[in-house]
Amino acid sequence: MVFLGGAGLGRIEGTLHRPGRVRLENRAAHTRGLPATVAQEEWFYRRSGTIVRSPFMLNTGWFEPGRSEYLAPNLVAEAAKDFSIADDRVRLALMRAGLVEGRKIGHWQEALAAGALAGKLDPTALEARARSKEIEDRVRTSTAEFHALQITQRPAFVVDDDIGDRAVFSGLVVAAPVIAAIEAMLADTAAYASFAAHFGEPPA
Repeated sequence: MVFLGGAGLGRIEGTLHRPGRVRLENRAAHTRGLPATVAQEEWFYRRSGTIVRSPFMLNTGWFEPGRSEYLAPNLVAEAAKDFSIADDRVRLALMRAGLVEGRKIGHWQEALAAGALAGKLDPTALEARARSKEIEDRVRTSTAEFHALQITQRPAFVVDDDIGDRAVFSGLVVAAPVIAAIEAMLADTAAYASFAAHFGEPPA
């Protein structure tokens, strides 16, 4: 569900398929999503920042108490994919605009400015696509899929392989457990392929 990165990931980089999935944060009690106040958000940033040894504190300037969700930046990030943006440049630019620069990315003007600049896209075309029903439907579908996992902590990592295994991580901020799970899955997948080469598919 989220971008995988961190020290040690390079050795498995070429074996991963990482489809970016956009989901909405909201204030539903069961999801532990958006905070209610700026003070709550600042407290969270202080806690998470010290845990990951961040050299700077994230900026709460983007946050607007009372707003139930932030459609604009999420729809812009999703829409950018339809302009052949296959990497994370637009999503990361939106994240930086809000969490580092403190810009009000919940507003269309700010979200479009950051996204269009990062993706070198026409702002008018990007806005038209981002405001389309298809894009919102895609984002709300991925949001529902996330909530169906019944996990409450961020970041969240979901790793699937070709033989039906799934590993779900909720709240871990170090790469080692995720890398270990991926390496175990790769080993099992290779073992299945080796067995199939020698003995074929299961009998009917």
